[in-house]
Amino acid sequence: MIRPYLAFDFGGTKNACALFLQEDAHAFHLDALEKRASPPQPDAAYDYATMLELARNVLRGREPIAIGVSFGGPVRAQEGVVVLSHHVAGWENVSLRAKLENEFHARVVVDNDANVAALGETKFGAGAASRISKDRQIEIGAREDATQGKNCSSVLYVTVSTGVGGGWILNGEIYRGANELAGEIGHVVIDPNGPPCVCGRRGCVEQLACGPAIARHARERLINNPARGKILRELIQNDFSQVTALRVNQAALAGDALAREVMDAAARALGFALGNVICLMNPQRIIIGGGVSNAGEHYFEMVRAAARENVMPQLRNAVDIVPAALGDDAPLWGALALVV
Repeated sequence: MIRPYLAFDFGGTKNACALFLQEDAHAFHLDALEKRASPPQPDAAYDYATMLELARNVLRGREPIAIGVSFGGPVRAQEGVVVLSHHVAGWENVSLRAKLENEFHARVVVDNDANVAALGETKFGAGAASRISKDRQIEIGAREDATQGKNCSSVLYVTVSTGVGGGWILNGEIYRGANELAGEIGHVVIDPNGPPCVCGRRGCVEQLACGPAIARHARERLINNPARGKILRELIQNDFSQVTALRVNQAALAGDALAREVMDAAARALGFALGNVICLMNPQRIIIGGGVSNAGEHYFEMVRAAARENVMPQLRNAVDIVPAALGDDAPLWGALALVV
């Protein structure tokens, strides 16, 4: 009997829902996937209503066996309660698990998006012995031997997009910490005199390396250097409100020196923070996801170089730093892993 599993990814700028079908004891197939970009300044009511609509679209009348949820903000996973969203109003202390259980009459597991994406990448992506096939199928619990290799057991997953978040996999399981806040690498301070952060401090890596920070720094440089950034200016048609991290990276890849300087600064900030993490925990692999995972090899070389400069000599080549393999879908595959 085919068993349907539902996966939700509540994000800061988009929401996504996927339906996975279990075809035998180990094989799962991604049957349907829908995404919806959020309008400016969405709220919790909009997010929830949108997710219910997407779920109806992918379920097509079927009832899920279980539901895995990735949420973009702090979560008390054992209770299934969203603490808050740093980017969407109205999510303060919402019992999301209870709401969805009442809606679908199915088992629900909720966790922070970085934790869930870390699990997805470790089980199925850049930390896995075997990857998802082109027809979007995966076998969970597949045989691991000398031919296939083994999944990484110690992984830090870092997502760099609207913000910077992190998730730890230790001994193959999510590590949440004493207060379920482990992995908040975005709020590691690397410049005490840096820009203010939403957490109330200054110089957090999020404010130096995330997508909006990249766009802000590029905008400031364009304003202060009218003769520079020709390629970036053409991409935005001289409309500073159109500066995004994606366009900055496009310009950098096309040879724009100003854009390259901005991307390099963001990469160095992230790499410096990763060096601190490597010294503390010595993970087997660091996987970088989010939109910046598509920034290109030069960006990753800058991240690796900055990390190497900020660790003990014995650790300089001990940890792989690699781009995510599952892209934006990592939280959805991780949500599946939460419930199976």
